[in-house]
Amino acid sequence: MLMFTTAGAAGLFLVGAQQAQAATVTAQSGDTVSELADKYGVSIDSIEKANGIDATTHLIFAGQDYEIPDGTDTTTVQAATTQTAAQATQAAQAQQQASAAQAQQAAATVQQAAQTQQATTAAATTTAASGSTYDQFIAAGGTAELWNTIVMPESGGNANAVSPNGYHGLGQTKESWGYGSVASQTAGMLNYATSRYGSVSGAVAFRQSNGWW
Repeated sequence: MLMFTTAGAAGLFLVGAQQAQAATVTAQSGDTVSELADKYGVSIDSIEKANGIDATTHLIFAGQDYEIPDGTDTTTVQAATTQTAAQATQAAQAQQQASAAQAQQAAATVQQAAQTQQATTAAATTTAASGSTYDQFIAAGGTAELWNTIVMPESGGNANAVSPNGYHGLGQTKESWGYGSVASQTAGMLNYATSRYGSVSGAVAFRQSNGWW
C-alpha cells in the first residue's frame, strides 16, 4: 500500500491512463515502479527520471519518498505531436497532388479545345479551297438564300459562266467582282448587294420582283 506524506502536494490522482497532479508518495514493501506508473497513469520512465531511479534495475525502496510526476508523458506527447505533424504533411502533399492533377486536367482541356479549333479551322479552309462551288460560296460568307435566289438563276452556280451579253461569274456582272475565285466573287456579290440594295435580303427581294438585279 502507498501512503501520502504530509510533505506531498494535495493533488488528486486518477487511475489508469488519466492525468494526475504531481505529488510525493512513500513506497511500501513490495511496491514497484511499474505499479506506481499504472496506478497514477504515468510512464515508468517519467517516475524514474523524476527520482533518479536506475533505469536498468528499476529498484525502489520501502519507506522512501518518491515524486509522482503530473501525469504528462513527454514521450507520448512528443510521439503524438510527431504523428500529427506527419499527418499534416501527408494532407498537404495530398492537396498538392490534387492541385497538380487539376492543373494538368485544365491544361489538357485547353489543349484539346485548341486542337479542336485548329481542326475546325483546317476543315473550313479545306472546304473553301477544294469543296464544291456552293461550299466555297458559303465558306466565303454567302448565304443559301443568295445562292438559291440569285446565283442559281443567274449563272447556274458556274463561277466561269459568261452570258451572250458579256455578263460574267456567279452573279452575272460586267464589274470586276464577277471574275476570280469563288471567294472573291462572293465577297463582291455581298458588297454589291449591301451597297445597292441595303442588304442581302433587299437584293434577294429585288431579284424576285424584277427577275434581274
